[in-house]
Amino acid sequence: MASSSELGCVYAALILADDGVDVTDEKISTLLKAANVEFEPFWPGLFANALAGKDVKDMVANIGSASAAPAGAAPAGDAPAAGDAPAAAKKEEPEEESDDDMDGFSLFD
Repeated sequence: MASSSELGCVYAALILADDGVDVTDEKISTLLKAANVEFEPFWPGLFANALAGKDVKDMVANIGSASAAPAGAAPAGDAPAAGDAPAAAKKEEPEEESDDDMDGFSLFD
C-alpha cells in the first residue's frame, strides 16, 4: 500500500496538471506543506522527474486504453501481404494443460 507521502505527491501532481502548471519538485513540496502532509524530501523530486515531459491529463484520460493501443496498431511496413493471410489463419493454438493429476479435487466440494 502506498504511504501518505506517495499519495500526497500523486494528488499534488494531479492538482498541478489540472491547473495547467508544470509539475516540479518545488511545486509539489509547496502543495504538500500547505496540506500539512509529512513527506520524505526525495518524494517530490522523484515524482517530478518521473512526470517530466509527460502530459499527465492525457495519461489519466487514457488509463484503460494505454495497454490495448500498441497491440492493435502495427506499422504499415510490417503488414502481411495479401497472399500471406491464409498462413496466418492456420496458426496452431497451444494445447491446454491436462488436469489429470487433479483427480478427486474440486474447488467447490
